[in-house]
Order: sequence, then C-alpha cells, then structure tokens
Amino acid sequence: MTPTHDHDHDHGPRPLTPEQTAAALAPPAGRNGGDLVVETLYGLGATTVFGLPGQHALGMFDALRRSSLQYVGLRVENNAGFAADAYGRVTGEVAPLLLSTGPGALTSLAALHEAAAASAPVLAISSQIPTAGLGGGRHGYLHELRDQQASFRDIVKSVHLVRAASQIPSAIAAAWESALTAPHGPVWVEIPQDVLLAETSLPVVTAMDATPRELMPRPELTAVAAHALSNAARPAIIAGGGVVRADAAGKLRALAEKLSAPVVTTYGGKGAFPWEHPLSLQSWLEDRHTTDFLEDADVLLVVGSGLGELSSNYHTFRPRGRVIQIEADLGKLESNHPALGIHADARNALSALLDAVSERQDPAGAESVRTVLTKVRARIAAQDRTLEQRVLASVRGALPAASPSFWDMTILAYWAWSAWPGPMHSGQGAGGLGYAFPAALGAAAADRTKPVLAVSGDGGAMYSLAELATARQYDLPVTWLIVDDGGYGILREYLTDAFGETTGTELSRPDFVALSESFGVPAVRTTPESLREDLAGALAEPGPSVVVLPALLRMFAPTHL
Repeated sequence: MTPTHDHDHDHGPRPLTPEQTAAALAPPAGRNGGDLVVETLYGLGATTVFGLPGQHALGMFDALRRSSLQYVGLRVENNAGFAADAYGRVTGEVAPLLLSTGPGALTSLAALHEAAAASAPVLAISSQIPTAGLGGGRHGYLHELRDQQASFRDIVKSVHLVRAASQIPSAIAAAWESALTAPHGPVWVEIPQDVLLAETSLPVVTAMDATPRELMPRPELTAVAAHALSNAARPAIIAGGGVVRADAAGKLRALAEKLSAPVVTTYGGKGAFPWEHPLSLQSWLEDRHTTDFLEDADVLLVVGSGLGELSSNYHTFRPRGRVIQIEADLGKLESNHPALGIHADARNALSALLDAVSERQDPAGAESVRTVLTKVRARIAAQDRTLEQRVLASVRGALPAASPSFWDMTILAYWAWSAWPGPMHSGQGAGGLGYAFPAALGAAAADRTKPVLAVSGDGGAMYSLAELATARQYDLPVTWLIVDDGGYGILREYLTDAFGETTGTELSRPDFVALSESFGVPAVRTTPESLREDLAGALAEPGPSVVVLPALLRMFAPTHL
C-alpha cells in the first residue's frame, strides 16, 4: 500500500489560490534550508521522522521545531534506521531518517542494508560538510569523508545530491518517488551544512508531488504464463515479500483458488496467504518434504521472491518443471533459476494473471498439501524439540491478533520463520543483529493503539539496550522478549557442529531485569511455564516493558546438509 496524493496528474499541481499566491510572494522571515527540507517532507505526506541530531544537521533539526512533523529520536543511528525501516514496512509509506555527516551517517549503513534487502522505503537525508570542502580535498572539517555518498551507493536505490537551496524540494521529491517505486527501498539525499543553515527567501513549499511509477507486466508474457498455468498438471506457487509489499494477498488467494495450486510463503512473505487455507503449504521452506514437492511441480509460479538462500532451502532446490517468476527487482529475475521472467509489481501481475487463466478444479492440490504437512510435522515430532515449540506457542498465544511482531536473528526467530502462523517482521533480509527492538519502536510510533512485540536473544539485545531510553521517553507500547541463553546461540550450534567446540560465542551479560528497571521500564523474569501469562500481562500494560526468559533453545535438524 502506498500513499495517495490529491494532485491532478493530467495537468500538474493545481493553481494557487489568491491567498496562497500572496503567501508565496511574501514568505515568512527566518527560514533556512532546513525549513525547505521539513516543508517538502510535510508536503509529500510525511507525518513522522526518525533520526539523531549532529553538528552539520542542526539546520534540519531546528526546522523540525517549527513544523508539525512528529520526531522520534533514537540513541544510535543504526537503530534509528531500523525504526524507520519498520515504519515503512507496516505503513507502506516513506519513512524519513535524518542523519548527520560522517560517523553519524556511516553508523546507519547496516540498517540501510537491511532496508535494501527487505525493500523498505526509507528516505535517509544526511548533512554534509560545508560546500567549500566538497570535491575530495582534505580540508580537515569535522566528520569529513573524501566521498561520503560513495559509502551508500552500493546499498541504496538512488543517491540525490543537493548543492543549493533551490534544489532541496525537487531532490527530496525525486528520492521519495524512487523509494516508493517498486521495488521499494532506501534512498539517500545529501545536503551540505551551509545550505541547510543559509537563510532563504524561497516561498514555503506547498505543491509537491512524487507519485511512484506503476510497474505493469507485459501482456505477451502474461498470456504465456496464463496458458502454462491453466494447462498445468501440478501447479504450485511460491509467494515472497513482494506480495505483501504490493498488498496483493487477496489477488494471490483468488489466483491460487482458481488454479487449485498449493502455495508456500517465504519467510519474508509470511502473511501473503492464509496459514490454515486448504492450499497453504505454510512456510516450511527449510524442509526436504516441501523442497521435494516444489521440485515436482510441472509449473511453478514464483511471485515477489528472488529464490535466494533462505527461500530455496539454502540453494538445494532444483525445480524440474517450468518456472514463471514475477519480480519487481529486475536484478532478481532469473538470478538463481531459468524462468519466464515477468518484470512487474506483484499486484499488477497477479491481477492480470487472474483475468487470463482458466479455472482448474483439482482436489489433488489440497490433498497434496495435507500429505506434505503431515510429513513435515512427523519430521519435527521425531526430534526432541518440545521446549522450542512450547515457547513459540506461548508467544503466539500471548500476542493479540492485530499486533505486529519484530524478530532479531535468534533461534526462536528461526523457528518462527517456518512455524509462525501469520505475518512477522525480521532482520533476515541482510541478517544483521539488533533489528527487533528499535524496529518495534518504529512500528509503535506508526500506531500507538496496539502493543508491539520485539523478540531478541541476549546477544542481539546488547545491540539495542540504549533504546530502552527511547521507549521510555516516548512511552511507546513495545514489549521486548529477551531469550537469554548466555551467548550467540545459533553460532554456538554452527561452531559446535562444524568444529566440535566454540569460539567467541559465550557472553557475559547484565541483569536484564534490573537494567530495564533502571531505565524506568518495568521488567519480569519468566519461565517456559509462565511465559504466556507473563508476556500477555506485559503486552496488556501501557507503555514499554521487558520480559526475560532464561532458556537454551535449539534448532530443528536441517535438511540441506
């Protein structure tokens, strides 16, 4: 879902009223380049911005004081980026991220990497050293980099440079459009300190438009795909995150039902298809039974996924039938498997296919789903993983149905990728630590009416402890579940399996309950037996809270080795 604009796109922005014309001719005094930034953001539809002030960015932050934008300031730039990422994911809208030069900007790199991998529309606006210092010379300015933008070009979708105040509105509008054009993603705008601080006589920014371009499927490709699917004997569908971002779950369900085609969702595509639907293979991608079934499909439709490592059982998936791949990211088309590649937004492509395919009434589709899921459950049941399943069930039972959840790279999250029955958000795009808690804060800033859950291990939690202060300052309704196993649990498993012993995985850590309480955030230490009750109680209370579960969880056995 993307924001809509009220502009007349056939004739450009509407003419100004006499009152607006008068205001344009006599703009208020005391404005600077920073005001142009916040006016442009407001004109484009922004309501909330994230960030962290710094010396070169003070013009932007001073201008916030004169605006109606809600500012959420985090304690570390990387965490501010994770918060903006989550805001973009849950709203489908652009999430502005205001950063300072050099160290501040660079600290956001890991978060922007995750936003790029997960196609989250983050609009990063960074300050720069004064214009006189640009060009690669070594002038000795604080925070100076030879080429700051070069550090971001390989990560973001687009880079937009500003060297004069009059360029600010158009540069931000172009970046906004880029962030929201499928595939969504982070973008970078860079403005020197002196441009932000210089007084401006330009009129107040009012008539902004940055409508994202529609990415439509080519009709001849749709016709070929529809013919193959209509005549398939064993069709199947893999639904990725592109279906969720395009708000195309309804189209996907209608197409699957029309074709009687089983659907598996990737970890990033959870929520794209109803979990308990008769055609739902759920998300057991790291399972050989699922992999075998998908390999046996004579026509496999892949929507909104590049079939990367986590979506292909670690590249052990070898489809034998015809693959049709719908993908908004051109670079992902046929990047892993030969296919009929359709470069299009998932919603537009599914809508076109839905109109073009012929109906297939085939009870074998639902029967095969039951068979595969029975085999998957039997495989898991044969392993001693009762504790892990009990903990995950307790978390699911405690979380209100409408509440979003954000998961760090931790063993319980790896279970959730396969077994969590519905939408979830995790840092599995880039795979870095520290995502869950600051991301949950960003989601809570977008909607304070329902509690938000964050899940971390103790290792990942250490990346985000400073944001307990943010949660308390803004009184955000986030409950943070920390599973404390005394180290980097999954790396402990990997090292032990590969080398028979571990290195660097065992961690000294604080008393998370006492530490949380020192921030003014209520906390409780729980057990697997009392987890559901304690977590539900924390989620029901207003404001932030922490629940600490000391437990040693283990992964289910992989099938790709």
